[in-house]
Amino acid sequence: MTSHVGRAWARGGIALFGNWTWPVEEVVEMCRQRRARARGLLDSTLVIWGGEFGRTSDSQGGKGRDHNPHAYTTWMAGGGIKGGTHYGASDEFGYKAVENRTSVHDIHATVLHLCGLNHEKLTYRFNGRDFRLTDVAGEIINDVLA
Repeated sequence: MTSHVGRAWARGGIALFGNWTWPVEEVVEMCRQRRARARGLLDSTLVIWGGEFGRTSDSQGGKGRDHNPHAYTTWMAGGGIKGGTHYGASDEFGYKAVENRTSVHDIHATVLHLCGLNHEKLTYRFNGRDFRLTDVAGEIINDVLA
């Protein structure tokens, strides 16, 4: 699991390892995954965490960080995902994706594939335009598949 561990994060956390804090939801999710892995549930369960935006790495005058649509994190576990894989990277400031750039459509295509659905066959025509859950884009991110 990729985590942003640090002292001054945008939200409150719980203290772990001395002065370091982790956001509460990440600690809860780590515990859930540890239990699920121990029970073998991750073999058939896909866990996805993400948001609509990333966060900038700098502060807005002490008022928190801004939304960042150019670099964000989505993590997946179990259900056919290759464990321990990092895919993609941002620039040194975390402002823009620079390596293995993917779109939301690519993530959707990958999730649908893991659920046994071909995203390209979910196309329907409306008002002269093709529509599908991944728009008319989206490529499966094969490098993250087990």
